[in-house]
Amino acid sequence: MFQRKAYQQMLQWKHENNGDTALLIEGARRVGKTTLVHEFARNEYAAHILIDFANVSHDVTNIFTEYRGDIDTVLRMLQLYFETKLPERKSVIVFDEVQRFPLAREMVKYLVADGRYDYIETGSLISIKKNVADIVIPSEEDRLTLNPLDFEEYLWAGGHTLLAAEIRAARKNLRALPEALHRKAIRLFDEYMLVGGMPQAVAAFVEDADFSRCDRIKRRILALYREDIEKFGDADSRRAYSIFAEIPGQLSAGSKRFKFSTLSLGARYRDFKSALRWLEDSHIVNICRLCTDPNIAYGLTASSDSLKCYLGDTGLLVSQAFPAGAEALGVYKAVQFGKVSINKGMIAENAVAQQLQAASEELYYFSWNDQRPREIDFLVTRGFSDAAGKPRICPIEVKSTKTYSTVSLDDFRRKYSSRLGAEIVLHPKQLHVAGNRQYLPLYMSFCL
Repeated sequence: MFQRKAYQQMLQWKHENNGDTALLIEGARRVGKTTLVHEFARNEYAAHILIDFANVSHDVTNIFTEYRGDIDTVLRMLQLYFETKLPERKSVIVFDEVQRFPLAREMVKYLVADGRYDYIETGSLISIKKNVADIVIPSEEDRLTLNPLDFEEYLWAGGHTLLAAEIRAARKNLRALPEALHRKAIRLFDEYMLVGGMPQAVAAFVEDADFSRCDRIKRRILALYREDIEKFGDADSRRAYSIFAEIPGQLSAGSKRFKFSTLSLGARYRDFKSALRWLEDSHIVNICRLCTDPNIAYGLTASSDSLKCYLGDTGLLVSQAFPAGAEALGVYKAVQFGKVSINKGMIAENAVAQQLQAASEELYYFSWNDQRPREIDFLVTRGFSDAAGKPRICPIEVKSTKTYSTVSLDDFRRKYSSRLGAEIVLHPKQLHVAGNRQYLPLYMSFCL
């Protein structure tokens, strides 16, 4: 069990809500939802029952269908079946993979109102139409998205807790790490971009210190995602599969913007809109939308038909982009030893998108044409010290090599100076500050 930031959010839910709501934990397949919830239930409650609806007998599902109007009987029968006595207000019932049995999710409304126990649900593809078509979604649900491990969690998993804390302190105080620590942190971030944040892949790499088994695990997860698309995508499955397969190629292009016209002749965003929504709802991809007029309320001027499509986990992107075997292992070696023969830029940008998504940031970028095309990779909002802490646009540029230009950021500053706060360049070099521009090492992207 790796240390996950979501654990603290779950504790906050438990103490603040005191049974007034259920907690729904959603996320992509294989991000560790079941492991996290099981650990939480064992640590934070006197007793618990975990019902895995992906592998449960008809005897259990029949309890819900036969006694759905009788909460007393449902709770008594569950305790009898699982041979577990649940002390009131000290116990939790977990509905694992609840999308497999939507009736249980619908009953959460009445179970929460009963008030005897806490309820936690987990699910993937939780918002897919077929999983909610015939039920009333309970309003008594708080939602929490579990993402793949971010870089800080990856450092914790590898036993680098002190380094993680030092990186966070250095970012806060805008001071560079000692050179030896900087080199170590850069190496570990390169390693993280290759391994990614899927718990099984991380566990394999931590145990083996080798990419071979880790890569095989990631490819199994990718195969599982393809099967999910084919099985649950319904009418959108073919188009969703086309988008999914095309992500590495699109990100390796110069602009990284997703061009739907490459999928089929004359294709447009509107043709693939529902398929893209399916992939986003399943948490397989992270969508970064164009902001047409940069201001702190980016969503008000967002254009959905111009977007970038990142894979939810950067380690999966690496395994998807390169064939298994010697070529994939060659990529791992090239990145670790600083070779520039591969497109490291798409990997770094995907990794930064993953860090922002893990921090619950919605993803936006900005582009314009000023004699030449210009683009800012990401826009976030942050309080600005030179404006009494008021929120300002914080543009983020991602650079994967030590030699680069900041023409787009320079032009952006001239064009929108009155709206800007701190500017951030993420790069492989040491931290330094020039006016309102902060040049931060890529490994600080988890604490922006």
